[in-house]
Amino acid sequence: MPPRPPLPPFTQATAHQKVKLAQNLWNTKDPQKVAAAYTPTSIWRNRSHFFNGHKAITQFLSQKWAKEKNYILRKELFAFQGNKIAVQFWYEYQDALDAMKWKRCYGIEHWTFDQEGLMEKRMMSGNDIIIGEEGNGEGRWFDGVSPDGVDETVMPEGHF
Repeated sequence: MPPRPPLPPFTQATAHQKVKLAQNLWNTKDPQKVAAAYTPTSIWRNRSHFFNGHKAITQFLSQKWAKEKNYILRKELFAFQGNKIAVQFWYEYQDALDAMKWKRCYGIEHWTFDQEGLMEKRMMSGNDIIIGEEGNGEGRWFDGVSPDGVDETVMPEGHF
């Protein structure tokens, strides 16, 4: 697989760049494109799901985005060292399996990269909340925001 710059070891600038590249990639909601940013044997923990490899990643993401409609994500650099990056993230979506209620997920990810800049391990912890009365979406942060504008969204105090 071709290298995916920026490559480790990361600096403040290159770690931030890597986070924003991941944010933009995930906001495509294209499982094949997202899986290509990971090593062929990449290890994942996503909440209570444990799996590895491109096939499992693609299958997981396909199921995720079939459920999470109108998905929009923001990631921010939390910490970095060498070939590791930690991010905090927030995303909003309508839950197709729960009467299209609006929800927001808050979480942390820990990433480890190989020397070619591919992610070889992704550990994610996240918690969902319902947005607005009975999930009507009132109070959404990303209401009317395109993925290109997500970084300009002002995050409420205490959430960032």
